[in-house]
Amino acid sequence: MISMRYHIVSVAAVFLALAVGVVLGSTSISDRLLAGVGAERESLQGQVEQLGAERNALKAQVAGAEQFESAVAPMAVQGQLAQRSVVLISSAEVSDQRRAAVSELLRDAGADVTGEVRLGEGFADPDRADQLRRVVTELLPAGLQLPTAADPGTLAGGLIGPLSLLDPQTGQPQTGDQERAAAFSGLADGGFATASPGLRPAQLAVVLTGGPFEGDRAGDEAAVLARFATQVDLAGQGAVLTGSADGTGAVGVARADPAIASNLSTVDNAGSSSGRVAIVLALREQADRQAGHYGVASSAQGAVPSGRG
Repeated sequence: MISMRYHIVSVAAVFLALAVGVVLGSTSISDRLLAGVGAERESLQGQVEQLGAERNALKAQVAGAEQFESAVAPMAVQGQLAQRSVVLISSAEVSDQRRAAVSELLRDAGADVTGEVRLGEGFADPDRADQLRRVVTELLPAGLQLPTAADPGTLAGGLIGPLSLLDPQTGQPQTGDQERAAAFSGLADGGFATASPGLRPAQLAVVLTGGPFEGDRAGDEAAVLARFATQVDLAGQGAVLTGSADGTGAVGVARADPAIASNLSTVDNAGSSSGRVAIVLALREQADRQAGHYGVASSAQGAVPSGRG
Protein backbone atom coordinates (compact mmCIF):
# COMPACT_ATOMS: atom_id res chain seq x y z
CA MET A 1 0.00 0.00 0.00
CA ILE A 2 1.18 3.49 -0.88
CA SER A 3 1.76 5.53 2.24
CA MET A 4 1.16 9.27 2.85
CA ARG A 5 4.91 9.73 3.04
CA TYR A 6 5.25 8.37 -0.48
CA HIS A 7 2.70 10.91 -1.77
CA ILE A 8 4.49 13.79 -0.08
CA VAL A 9 7.87 12.75 -1.48
CA SER A 10 6.35 12.34 -4.98
CA VAL A 11 4.73 15.78 -4.94
CA ALA A 12 7.97 17.34 -3.64
CA ALA A 13 9.91 15.63 -6.44
CA VAL A 14 7.50 17.00 -9.07
CA PHE A 15 7.85 20.58 -7.76
CA LEU A 16 11.62 20.20 -7.53
CA ALA A 17 11.74 19.06 -11.14
CA LEU A 18 9.62 22.02 -12.22
CA ALA A 19 11.85 24.44 -10.32
CA VAL A 20 14.98 22.98 -11.87
CA GLY A 21 13.40 23.20 -15.31
CA VAL A 22 12.41 26.84 -14.80
CA VAL A 23 15.90 27.76 -13.62
CA LEU A 24 17.57 26.00 -16.52
CA GLY A 25 15.13 27.50 -19.03
CA SER A 26 15.42 31.02 -17.67
CA THR A 27 19.20 30.75 -17.62
CA SER A 28 19.20 29.80 -21.29
CA ILE A 29 16.82 32.62 -22.19
CA SER A 30 18.82 35.10 -20.09
CA ASP A 31 22.01 34.11 -21.84
CA ARG A 32 20.39 34.72 -25.24
CA LEU A 33 18.90 38.03 -24.06
CA LEU A 34 22.22 39.21 -22.63
CA ALA A 35 23.99 38.24 -25.83
CA GLY A 36 21.43 40.24 -27.85
CA VAL A 37 21.65 43.25 -25.54
CA GLY A 38 25.43 43.16 -25.69
CA ALA A 39 25.40 43.16 -29.48
CA GLU A 40 22.89 46.02 -29.52
CA ARG A 41 25.02 47.98 -27.06
CA GLU A 42 28.10 47.55 -29.20
CA SER A 43 26.14 48.69 -32.26
CA LEU A 44 24.83 51.79 -30.46
CA GLN A 45 28.30 52.55 -29.13
CA GLY A 46 29.61 52.43 -32.68
CA GLN A 47 26.90 54.82 -33.83
CA VAL A 48 27.68 57.22 -30.97
CA GLU A 49 31.36 57.21 -31.87
CA GLN A 50 30.54 57.79 -35.54
CA LEU A 51 28.19 60.70 -34.72
CA GLY A 52 30.82 62.15 -32.39
CA ALA A 53 33.41 62.05 -35.14
CA GLU A 54 30.98 63.68 -37.59
CA ARG A 55 30.17 66.39 -35.03
CA ASN A 56 33.84 67.12 -34.46
CA ALA A 57 34.40 67.30 -38.21
CA LEU A 58 31.50 69.73 -38.62
CA LYS A 59 32.75 71.87 -35.74
CA ALA A 60 36.17 72.00 -37.39
CA GLN A 61 34.57 73.02 -40.69
CA VAL A 62 32.55 75.76 -38.98
CA ALA A 63 35.63 77.05 -37.18
CA GLY A 64 37.58 77.01 -40.43
CA ALA A 65 34.79 78.84 -42.24
CA GLU A 66 34.66 81.48 -39.50
CA GLN A 67 38.44 81.97 -39.68
CA PHE A 68 38.22 82.36 -43.45
CA GLU A 69 35.32 84.83 -43.17
CA SER A 70 37.19 86.83 -40.54
CA ALA A 71 40.21 87.02 -42.82
CA VAL A 72 38.30 88.13 -45.91
CA ALA A 73 35.70 90.36 -44.18
CA PRO A 74 37.84 93.53 -44.26
CA MET A 75 38.40 93.06 -47.99
CA ALA A 76 34.71 92.32 -48.59
CA VAL A 77 33.64 95.64 -47.06
CA GLN A 78 36.56 97.83 -48.12
CA GLY A 79 35.34 101.28 -49.10
CA GLN A 80 31.64 100.47 -48.60
CA LEU A 81 31.21 103.19 -45.98
CA ALA A 82 33.86 105.64 -47.15
CA GLN A 83 32.96 109.21 -46.18
CA ARG A 84 30.13 107.91 -44.00
CA SER A 85 29.82 108.33 -40.24
CA VAL A 86 28.26 105.75 -37.93
CA VAL A 87 27.27 105.74 -34.26
CA LEU A 88 27.07 102.45 -32.37
CA ILE A 89 24.13 101.95 -29.98
CA SER A 90 23.96 98.76 -27.91
CA SER A 91 21.66 97.27 -25.29
CA ALA A 92 23.02 96.25 -21.91
CA GLU A 93 23.43 92.53 -22.66
CA VAL A 94 25.69 93.02 -25.70
CA SER A 95 29.26 91.98 -24.87
CA ASP A 96 32.28 94.26 -25.19
CA GLN A 97 33.77 91.74 -27.62
CA ARG A 98 30.82 91.97 -30.01
CA ARG A 99 30.75 95.75 -29.86
CA ALA A 100 34.47 95.92 -30.58
CA ALA A 101 34.22 93.46 -33.50
CA VAL A 102 31.42 95.45 -35.15
CA SER A 103 33.21 98.74 -34.58
CA GLU A 104 36.43 97.36 -36.08
CA LEU A 105 34.73 96.16 -39.26
CA LEU A 106 32.92 99.48 -39.64
CA ARG A 107 36.31 101.18 -39.63
CA ASP A 108 37.64 98.60 -42.10
CA ALA A 109 34.78 99.67 -44.37
CA GLY A 110 35.99 103.27 -44.19
CA ALA A 111 33.37 104.53 -41.73
CA ASP A 112 34.01 107.26 -39.21
CA VAL A 113 32.73 105.71 -35.95
CA THR A 114 31.74 108.80 -33.98
CA GLY A 115 31.13 107.14 -30.62
CA GLU A 116 28.92 104.73 -28.72
CA VAL A 117 25.69 104.85 -26.72
CA ARG A 118 25.08 102.08 -24.18
CA LEU A 119 21.50 101.49 -23.10
CA GLY A 120 21.03 100.66 -19.43
CA GLU A 121 19.62 97.45 -17.97
CA GLY A 122 16.37 99.20 -17.10
CA PHE A 123 15.84 100.66 -20.56
CA ALA A 124 13.44 97.93 -21.74
CA ASP A 125 12.06 97.08 -18.28
CA PRO A 126 8.25 97.43 -18.34
CA ASP A 127 8.32 98.37 -14.65
CA ARG A 128 10.34 101.49 -15.50
CA ALA A 129 8.39 102.52 -18.59
CA ASP A 130 6.65 105.46 -16.91
CA GLN A 131 9.96 106.70 -15.50
CA LEU A 132 11.59 106.50 -18.92
CA ARG A 133 8.73 108.47 -20.48
CA ARG A 134 9.04 111.16 -17.81
CA VAL A 135 12.83 111.43 -18.12
CA VAL A 136 12.69 111.68 -21.91
CA THR A 137 10.09 114.43 -21.75
CA GLU A 138 12.04 116.40 -19.16
CA LEU A 139 15.36 116.13 -21.03
CA LEU A 140 14.11 117.04 -24.50
CA PRO A 141 16.26 119.93 -25.80
CA ALA A 142 14.57 123.01 -27.18
CA GLY A 143 13.82 122.74 -30.87
CA LEU A 144 13.23 118.97 -30.84
CA GLN A 145 9.77 117.42 -30.95
CA LEU A 146 8.91 113.98 -29.62
CA PRO A 147 6.83 111.50 -31.64
CA THR A 148 3.12 111.38 -30.90
CA ALA A 149 3.29 107.70 -29.93
CA ALA A 150 3.24 107.11 -26.18
CA ASP A 151 5.22 103.86 -25.95
CA PRO A 152 8.59 104.20 -24.17
CA GLY A 153 10.69 102.77 -27.00
CA THR A 154 9.45 105.27 -29.57
CA LEU A 155 9.76 108.18 -27.15
CA ALA A 156 13.30 107.20 -26.15
CA GLY A 157 14.25 106.88 -29.81
CA GLY A 158 12.74 110.31 -30.38
CA LEU A 159 15.31 111.73 -27.96
CA ILE A 160 18.40 109.55 -28.40
CA GLY A 161 18.05 109.48 -32.20
CA PRO A 162 18.39 113.25 -32.70
CA LEU A 163 21.10 113.40 -30.01
CA SER A 164 23.17 110.77 -31.84
CA LEU A 165 22.45 111.47 -35.51
CA LEU A 166 22.83 114.32 -37.96
CA ASP A 167 19.79 115.89 -39.56
CA PRO A 168 19.23 113.81 -42.73
CA GLN A 169 18.20 116.92 -44.68
CA THR A 170 20.89 119.41 -43.67
CA GLY A 171 23.68 117.10 -42.49
CA GLN A 172 24.03 119.22 -39.35
CA PRO A 173 23.75 118.30 -35.65
CA GLN A 174 20.19 118.45 -34.39
CA THR A 175 21.21 119.79 -30.95
CA GLY A 176 24.05 121.84 -29.54
CA ASP A 177 26.97 120.20 -27.75
CA GLN A 178 25.85 121.45 -24.32
CA GLU A 179 22.26 120.32 -24.81
CA ARG A 180 23.47 116.90 -25.98
CA ALA A 181 25.78 116.51 -22.99
CA ALA A 182 23.04 117.57 -20.56
CA ALA A 183 20.50 115.16 -22.03
CA PHE A 184 22.88 112.19 -21.92
CA SER A 185 23.86 113.13 -18.37
CA GLY A 186 20.21 112.97 -17.35
CA LEU A 187 19.73 109.63 -19.09
CA ALA A 188 22.81 108.27 -17.32
CA ASP A 189 21.53 109.49 -13.94
CA GLY A 190 18.32 107.54 -14.56
CA GLY A 191 20.25 104.42 -15.56
CA PHE A 192 18.79 104.47 -19.08
CA ALA A 193 21.74 105.31 -21.35
CA THR A 194 25.33 106.54 -21.34
CA ALA A 195 27.32 108.10 -24.16
CA SER A 196 31.03 107.62 -24.77
CA PRO A 197 33.19 110.71 -24.14
CA GLY A 198 33.33 113.03 -27.13
CA LEU A 199 30.46 111.38 -28.97
CA ARG A 200 29.62 113.20 -32.22
CA PRO A 201 26.38 112.86 -34.18
CA ALA A 202 26.66 110.53 -37.18
CA GLN A 203 24.79 109.93 -40.41
CA LEU A 204 23.93 106.28 -39.72
CA ALA A 205 23.39 104.06 -36.68
CA VAL A 206 23.85 100.41 -35.75
CA VAL A 207 21.62 99.24 -32.90
CA LEU A 208 23.03 96.05 -31.33
CA THR A 209 20.79 93.89 -29.15
CA GLY A 210 21.22 90.42 -27.67
CA GLY A 211 19.27 87.18 -27.61
CA PRO A 212 15.53 86.69 -27.08
CA PHE A 213 13.99 87.94 -23.87
CA GLU A 214 12.48 85.46 -21.43
CA GLY A 215 9.55 85.62 -19.05
CA ASP A 216 5.94 86.75 -19.11
CA ARG A 217 6.76 90.20 -20.54
CA ALA A 218 9.46 89.16 -22.99
CA GLY A 219 7.48 90.38 -25.98
CA ASP A 220 7.02 93.82 -24.42
CA GLU A 221 10.75 94.16 -23.72
CA ALA A 222 11.67 93.16 -27.28
CA ALA A 223 9.10 95.61 -28.65
CA VAL A 224 10.71 98.49 -26.74
CA LEU A 225 14.03 97.91 -28.52
CA ALA A 226 12.43 97.34 -31.93
CA ARG A 227 10.42 100.58 -31.73
CA PHE A 228 13.41 102.44 -30.35
CA ALA A 229 15.51 101.36 -33.36
CA THR A 230 12.70 102.38 -35.69
CA GLN A 231 12.70 105.91 -34.33
CA VAL A 232 16.51 106.08 -34.47
CA ASP A 233 16.25 105.06 -38.13
CA LEU A 234 13.86 107.94 -38.79
CA ALA A 235 16.11 110.45 -37.02
CA GLY A 236 19.04 110.12 -39.47
CA GLN A 237 19.94 108.64 -42.84
CA GLY A 238 19.17 105.13 -41.63
CA ALA A 239 19.82 102.40 -39.08
CA VAL A 240 20.44 98.65 -38.86
CA LEU A 241 19.06 96.64 -35.95
CA THR A 242 20.81 93.41 -34.93
CA GLY A 243 19.73 90.70 -32.52
CA SER A 244 17.57 87.61 -32.22
CA ALA A 245 14.98 86.80 -34.90
CA ASP A 246 12.93 84.77 -32.39
CA GLY A 247 9.46 85.98 -31.50
CA THR A 248 10.75 87.58 -28.29
CA GLY A 249 13.86 89.07 -29.88
CA ALA A 250 14.10 92.66 -31.10
CA VAL A 251 14.78 91.62 -34.71
CA GLY A 252 11.92 89.12 -34.61
CA VAL A 253 9.49 91.82 -33.48
CA ALA A 254 10.76 94.25 -36.11
CA ARG A 255 10.44 91.75 -38.97
CA ALA A 256 6.93 90.77 -37.90
CA ASP A 257 5.67 94.38 -38.15
CA PRO A 258 5.40 95.54 -41.79
CA ALA A 259 5.43 99.20 -40.74
CA ILE A 260 8.85 98.69 -39.12
CA ALA A 261 10.28 96.19 -41.60
CA SER A 262 9.65 98.42 -44.60
CA ASN A 263 12.18 101.01 -43.41
CA LEU A 264 14.49 99.51 -40.79
CA SER A 265 17.15 96.98 -41.86
CA THR A 266 17.91 93.99 -39.63
CA VAL A 267 20.65 91.37 -39.20
CA ASP A 268 20.09 88.26 -37.04
CA ASN A 269 23.66 86.84 -36.84
CA ALA A 270 25.87 89.72 -35.76
CA GLY A 271 27.99 87.31 -33.71
CA SER A 272 29.56 85.90 -36.88
CA SER A 273 31.90 87.46 -39.43
CA SER A 274 29.32 87.06 -42.19
CA GLY A 275 26.76 88.79 -39.99
CA ARG A 276 29.08 91.74 -39.43
CA VAL A 277 29.66 91.99 -43.18
CA ALA A 278 25.88 92.06 -43.58
CA ILE A 279 25.69 94.96 -41.11
CA VAL A 280 28.12 97.02 -43.17
CA LEU A 281 26.39 96.28 -46.47
CA ALA A 282 22.96 96.91 -44.94
CA LEU A 283 24.18 100.31 -43.74
CA ARG A 284 25.27 101.02 -47.29
CA GLU A 285 21.75 100.13 -48.42
CA GLN A 286 20.27 102.41 -45.79
CA ALA A 287 22.42 105.28 -47.03
CA ASP A 288 20.93 104.59 -50.48
CA ARG A 289 17.39 104.69 -48.98
CA GLN A 290 16.87 100.93 -49.13
CA ALA A 291 16.06 98.38 -46.42
CA GLY A 292 16.55 94.64 -46.11
CA HIS A 293 16.68 91.76 -43.63
CA TYR A 294 19.70 89.49 -43.50
CA GLY A 295 21.17 86.54 -41.61
CA VAL A 296 20.43 82.86 -41.13
CA ALA A 297 16.85 82.86 -39.80
CA SER A 298 13.96 81.81 -42.02
CA SER A 299 12.65 85.39 -41.91
CA ALA A 300 15.85 86.73 -43.56
CA GLN A 301 15.95 87.64 -47.25
CA GLY A 302 19.45 86.22 -47.56
CA ALA A 303 22.83 86.07 -45.87
CA VAL A 304 23.98 89.50 -47.08
CA PRO A 305 22.69 92.23 -49.41
CA SER A 306 23.50 91.51 -53.03
CA GLY A 307 24.54 93.74 -55.90
CA ARG A 308 26.84 96.03 -53.95
CA GLY A 309 30.00 97.24 -55.58
